[in-house]
Amino acid sequence: MTLRLFNTLSRTVEPFAPLAPPRVTLYTCGPTVWNYAHLGNFRTFVFEDVLRRYLEYSGYDVLHVMNLTDVDDRTINAARAAGVPLQAHTRPFAQAFFEDGDYLRIKPAHHYPAATAHVPQMVELVSRLLARGVAYRGDDGSVYFAIDRFPAYGRLSRVERRDLKAGARVSSDEYAKEDARDFVLWKAARPEDEAVGAAWDAPFGRGRPGWHLECSAMARHYLGDTLDIHAGGVDLVFPHHEDEIAQSEAATGRPFARFWLHGEHLLVAGTKMSKRYGNFLTARDLRDDGWDAAAVRYLFAATHYRKQLNFTDEALSAAAAGAQRLAEFRERLLSAPSAPPGRVADLARHIEQAFEARMDDDLDVAGAIGGIMTMVREVNAEIDLRGGMSVEERQTFLAALDRVTEVLQVVPAAEAVPEIEVTAGPMPAMEAALGGALPAGPGPGEDLRAWATRMAELRVACRRLRRWDRADLVRRLLEDQGFEVRDTRDGVRLVPGRRTPKGA
Repeated sequence: MTLRLFNTLSRTVEPFAPLAPPRVTLYTCGPTVWNYAHLGNFRTFVFEDVLRRYLEYSGYDVLHVMNLTDVDDRTINAARAAGVPLQAHTRPFAQAFFEDGDYLRIKPAHHYPAATAHVPQMVELVSRLLARGVAYRGDDGSVYFAIDRFPAYGRLSRVERRDLKAGARVSSDEYAKEDARDFVLWKAARPEDEAVGAAWDAPFGRGRPGWHLECSAMARHYLGDTLDIHAGGVDLVFPHHEDEIAQSEAATGRPFARFWLHGEHLLVAGTKMSKRYGNFLTARDLRDDGWDAAAVRYLFAATHYRKQLNFTDEALSAAAAGAQRLAEFRERLLSAPSAPPGRVADLARHIEQAFEARMDDDLDVAGAIGGIMTMVREVNAEIDLRGGMSVEERQTFLAALDRVTEVLQVVPAAEAVPEIEVTAGPMPAMEAALGGALPAGPGPGEDLRAWATRMAELRVACRRLRRWDRADLVRRLLEDQGFEVRDTRDGVRLVPGRRTPKGA
């Protein structure tokens, strides 16, 4: 099956193929670093991460560019309020964005161009638009794009041209701008811009770029005149992406982006998450509260990227439970006793086929996870029925599971699996166990954590009885199953890992 994606430009699901396979050029609108990016922003960034990961899973060579908006009305106003230069204010928030992306397991883009570092490219673009007669200098010294000179304006957002107010000029580049009018390309310098170092010389007058200009200039600089995919949040369709198309295509005469993908809003109590409404959470809020990134990504995955998602504590808890089931299942694969071959290898092939069928259907991540969970139940039933699986089956299914979950990143990290606190059981029972053979892994019907707890209790008893050789043997058995044994003043702790058991 061929990957099919919903193209906002055509309002249809279309087969995807890049201009120059296997290379895919991907541009995604990044954060405005005047404050911390909120969780609604990161829902879009995670959707774009899944898109990129699945393209790479499918064999494409993705070149990904994400911009950082570090000069606009909000960054300038925030720097002035803080009494610091523009870059001194934006730099910590850019760093926080990278840290939050690392926490949420978002693959770094190949380029993160900052607007302030690409002013020459923006000046060149404005000069070209002026030369072509689709831009003009206003009475206030700013440069504007004349939408009535670009007949295709509105085809992305489906804005009706008859509703546009010809000749009216709005210099604000705030995100909340709702007027469909001539938009600013270059803003004449004001004293407040100069005060924070946000003004540059240009042939058409000293000033700074408008918000929409930066993406067109930087996308063209890194990816060429025509992109394979341009993605962002649904709130960027108009005016930002509509204006990007206008200024880019008016300058080059070529299509700006072949596919436009947009992620829907994250809601809180039915309202769009926004700093303006004061109802936002940040990724670091969840990290500091101890949530594993897999739980957050599982929550986002439960709803299609083109549908609104309502964030609640209950939904996040349910997502964490789903992610934990995957972690526990993976641990069971690692520790299941050996048994003659059965049908697990066939299930491994099926899990990838089902995954690809769902993901090829406009990134149906929720359906893909549903298919994975179905396979989890079937493999668990097979292990229960046969009392284990063969070494080859374990390796085959584990490899398939890791390939599909590498795209989604919904399995908790090793350190997120709860540690086990251990105390010794009744001494007579432990003494009786000291002389017998030690199980190298879980017995029939016994899960890995229960076995590890039992073995660690036995080790405590061995140490009490000064049977150091026996205690060391138990430690090695635990380590063979991927557990780190930590002896502390308060007792013994077992830290689960991700290491494949010995012999697997």
